[in-house]
Amino acid sequence: MGNGTSIGRVRGLGSAHEGAHHWLIQRFTAIGNLVLMSWLAVSFLAMGDLNYDAVSAWLRKPISAVPMMLLVISLFWHARLGLQVLIEDYVQNSGTKFGLLSALNLAAFGGGAFALFSVASLAFGVQA
Repeated sequence: MGNGTSIGRVRGLGSAHEGAHHWLIQRFTAIGNLVLMSWLAVSFLAMGDLNYDAVSAWLRKPISAVPMMLLVISLFWHARLGLQVLIEDYVQNSGTKFGLLSALNLAAFGGGAFALFSVASLAFGVQA
């Protein structure tokens, strides 16, 4: 494998072939966030009155509820990907890294599920 030099120890290992996929998904979710947040800002500006009744009536329309759910999914996915890279790059202890990644996944999926449930309950007019 080598004579003990730095290049000899890493020669032949190759790459993990996962970085490009992660990078692309991060960029796609960023573009989705840009488009959907622009839609949300324009919608709120056009709505005028932003009280609870007006926003819940707006969310009862499928043309509003579906993009809002897509925005929730895209935002939580993007945040999870970014924080995952941060943890993987800067946390050295494997046990701490595992714990932080587990907590991150629980927070991202739990927060996303709660947000989707909230939008769905407003969209369907269900009293929780």
